[in-house]
Amino acid sequence: MYDLSFVKSLQYFRKTISYYVRISYNVIDFTNNKGGNNMNKKKVAAIFTGGTISMKVDKRLSAAIPAMSSEEIMSLVTNIDRIADIEIIPFARIPGPQMTPELMLELSNVVKDTIARDDITGVIITHGTDSLEETAFFLELNIDSEKPVIVVGSMRNASELGYDGPSNLSAAICTAVSEHARNKGVLVVLNNEVNSAKEVTKTHTMSLDTFKSFSFGPLGIVDNDQVIFYRDIAKRSHILTDTVVPEVDLIKSVVGMDSKYINYCIDQGTKGIVIEAMGRGNLPPKMIDGIKKAVEKNIPVIIVSRCPMGRVLGSYGYEGGGKMLHDLGAIFGGDLNGQKARIKLMLALSTTDDMKVIQTIFEHEYY
Repeated sequence: MYDLSFVKSLQYFRKTISYYVRISYNVIDFTNNKGGNNMNKKKVAAIFTGGTISMKVDKRLSAAIPAMSSEEIMSLVTNIDRIADIEIIPFARIPGPQMTPELMLELSNVVKDTIARDDITGVIITHGTDSLEETAFFLELNIDSEKPVIVVGSMRNASELGYDGPSNLSAAICTAVSEHARNKGVLVVLNNEVNSAKEVTKTHTMSLDTFKSFSFGPLGIVDNDQVIFYRDIAKRSHILTDTVVPEVDLIKSVVGMDSKYINYCIDQGTKGIVIEAMGRGNLPPKMIDGIKKAVEKNIPVIIVSRCPMGRVLGSYGYEGGGKMLHDLGAIFGGDLNGQKARIKLMLALSTTDDMKVIQTIFEHEYY
């Protein structure tokens, strides 16, 4: 049996935080109505969290830092008033590496409250690209809405030649107002490509087209202010929860690795472990004892591949092979990469500590 009083207290806390968020975010209407009739124009909420898209180079540091307000950034998106009315919601002004699971949950609640409004057609969220895919996937799992939710960023700051922030924002807004973008889940829009939050990953440290969906390619493109979709996502799932369990660790396997990192995580009180295994889901034999120890302590161990494409499967029965790991109680994570499997486990653990249920959450789509 679960302690429902604890759950109720968390729900009360979430409602309190949501109310505080709505009051403190200083919502600003960024409507450029120069005598025109905007009655039939769609409204898009733009939630700003920071990232390179909000940065300029500090001359003293000779490096980029957060420097631009939400209004400054939007003022660079010329002629967007022809497409939609924009309501700005400042959330944060942090770089991607400073995002946390707790902030992701708070952001998710703000998006839920905003997307539920009848006057909002869709939501766009600016974000630092370093952790963009993790936040986007968190929102994909935690939000169930037919309205478009778009995560967008930039690879160049506003001090650089070819600053891509305004063009990416305009493409994101065009996607948010498109009827074809409904029921597509959370989308990531950069460089005029539309990708699913479930599939996309950052692939390059500086290239403008860094976000790729390796196995299947983008869902569509933005061309001439129009969104063209070429395919859809066959399977989507949600973990609708008001809490998150951040104590989940990610370990990447390499040749000759033993169980010391797994044991360390257990000793530090980890609630779950994700392991990027080799190839099809195989590990060096010396890691087996650590996995056994974790499973015996009811700590879920999720196996994904360190390869950029393909799902894990129990194809090999040798010592350390995927079949052996699965038989020991490790859970297969399908074709998720390590960082996304970690996000999914954080949310799954907030709903249950039953290993069988967690296994179903991860494996029902793939096996």
